[in-house]
Parts: sequence; C-alpha cells; structure tokens
Amino acid sequence: MKIHEYQGKEILRQYGVTVPRGIPCLSVEEAVKAAETLGGPVWVVKAQIHAGGRGKGGGVKVAKSMEQVKEYAEQILGMQLITHQTSPEGQKVRRLLIEEGADIKKELYVSLVTDRVSQRVVLMASSEGGMDIEEVAHSNPEKIHHIAIDPSVGLTDAEADDISAKIGVPPESIADARVQLQGLYKAYWETDASLAEINPLILTGSGKVIALDAKFNFDSNALYRQPNIVAYRDLDEEDAAEVEASKFDLAYISLDGNIGCLVNGAGLAMATMDTIKLFGGEPANFLDVGGGATAEKVTEAFKIMLKNPGLKAILVNIFGGIMRCDVIAEGVITASKAVSLTVPLVVRMKGTNEDIGKKMLADSGLPIIAADTMEDAAKAVVAAAAAHKA
Repeated sequence: MKIHEYQGKEILRQYGVTVPRGIPCLSVEEAVKAAETLGGPVWVVKAQIHAGGRGKGGGVKVAKSMEQVKEYAEQILGMQLITHQTSPEGQKVRRLLIEEGADIKKELYVSLVTDRVSQRVVLMASSEGGMDIEEVAHSNPEKIHHIAIDPSVGLTDAEADDISAKIGVPPESIADARVQLQGLYKAYWETDASLAEINPLILTGSGKVIALDAKFNFDSNALYRQPNIVAYRDLDEEDAAEVEASKFDLAYISLDGNIGCLVNGAGLAMATMDTIKLFGGEPANFLDVGGGATAEKVTEAFKIMLKNPGLKAILVNIFGGIMRCDVIAEGVITASKAVSLTVPLVVRMKGTNEDIGKKMLADSGLPIIAADTMEDAAKAVVAAAAAHKA
C-alpha cells in the first residue's frame, strides 16, 4: 500500500522528523487560501500522486506570488501527470500540497528498505540527493552508503553519525541529522513499512536538516494491525480492477497485454506469464486465486479480467495441491456461464482430482481448449488471442 507525500510527512512529524509546513488541497481556491495561511514570500505547489519523478514531469512548481500559486494550481490540478513511475497514460492529479519554501544548500538522499538476504532493515544514504538519484545508483554506486540495522538495538547514535558524515553532513549538523535518521527508522519500524524514502533530505543555509519529501510503502500483510495507516488509503490512486479484486481476496495486478491469466500460486503465476511471453504473447494481468478458491472467487476473477477491453483470451493454469482440480473446474464452468464468456478459454490442470476436473470441463458443453502442459497451454492461448476478433 502507498500513500501521498503529505501523509508521509504527517507520519514523519509524529516521529520527530523535521518537515516543512504544508497544507493539502483539493481545489485551486483551497491552494490560494493555503498559501495565504502559510505566509511567506515563496511556496511550492506539488502534485500528490502515488509515483515519483513528479518534478521532472511538471508536477512541482515554485511560486513567488499568490498569482503564481493560483496559476500553477490551475495547471497541475486535474492534469495527467506522466513520470517514469506511472503508466504511459499518466496519473490524474486530484490533490495538491502547498508548502512553504525552503533554503536549500545541499540535497541528500536517505531511505530504508527490508533486505531479504541479511533479514534486516537497511539504511541507504547518499550525498547525491534529488531528481537524478536513480542515475547515481546506476553510474556511481560507490556514492550509495549502506547500514544493516540490528533490530534488537535499532539505529544507534554511532551508526547515524557515521553515515551522516559519509554523505557530507557538516559536524555542526550531525546531531540534527541523527534525530532525523532515528525518527525515520522508528517510523519505518512501527508502521510496518516496506519502504521509507526522503529525497531530498536537505541541509539549509542555517545548517538545519529537513525532510523535503516523503515516500512510504507499507506491507499489505500487516495492515490489519495498522488502522491509522489504512485510513490513509486513497482508492482514486489505485487501479480499479485491483481494488475490486482485493474485496474477494484475489491477488491481482493489471498489465499491458491481452491474455488474461488465472492461476493458483504466485510462483506458478509468474512462470505462466513468462511462458506466455516466451511464445510471443503478452499477459494482461497477474492473478493468483490462492489455495482456497471457490466458484464465487473464480467467477469474480473472470468478471475482473473481462473488464479489460483489450482482452483477447484467457489461460487458466492450475496445479491441484491444496486446491482440487474439480473445484476449479466447477468454478470455471460457473464463471463462464455467468459472464457469458466471449473470448477463447484455455485450461490446463494438473494434480488432485485432475481427471475428474478435466471430465467436468469436457462434459460442460463450453468451447474450452484443453492443454496438458504449460508449453501446450501457452502456445494455444497465444494462437487463440491472435485469431480472436473483438
């Protein structure tokens, strides 16, 4: 789960991290009023979407008058903001953050992620903060410093001070940087985050250390114990099909292809998509119905896939371990009839009650293309998609 920048800054503020004063807005009128409330000679008008690269995409503007605040708010609010982290169509801007200007002397970068190899939270930091941090990581990886944090003690003073010095924080600002880094770590740990990033973390002319941006992602499996985080969820920023799938406990991600995939198990789902691509097709989605799929869940999965106007065929690939093939067959038959399926359907089943499931499909009277191996299934669905006329 992702949240907006202004929400991330609310979290950071709760953990003692210094952030600029800012006010979220939903209209141009609110933006102007926010600037008046904040006061001062300079304001930053920021698009609020769940993607990075907003500055390069034209979604962040510095205003030096109320007239410019109004002008930039009108430009940004409602625009389709395209960044390297959005789809080619971009993301519609529905919210703004009006923020006080900052005296930026130096831009730094800090983030926290969970490293699966060391099984620890890793603090990454660089002296090269700002819009080109991805290029720094690619071209100058030696400028990215790492600390694997011991969870029994947290981020120590010595660790915070050492990494701060390495990224160019001057001695007189080390104590302030320590507060910011330890606050960031505590926020990450206590909110079950999977990513916490400040880019840039700035040094001001007076030596203060301030989080000028905030990006948080959260572990969806831990949201049951984070009601305050769940309250930040903005469904307008999420794919409508993915939101609908979550209501039925389906793991669904929209993709750009035209072949729908319904699979049980994340690993098998990934392998299925890879096999489709191997034979020249493009998956339209990742969809894992899990080990406890019912006829109702399979029906809903079909409905969600069929909402994609570019869908040309569907591949059902099931390994019957926990999930029996006859139960999936029942779901496929029910779903096909319920949604009046109009695209080709290829089904491959292996495992528990495989023969029963295959017989059910054969006796259903539905135009189902049966396949015995993943290779056969992938070839069949790619050919069916190519031949299908919408």
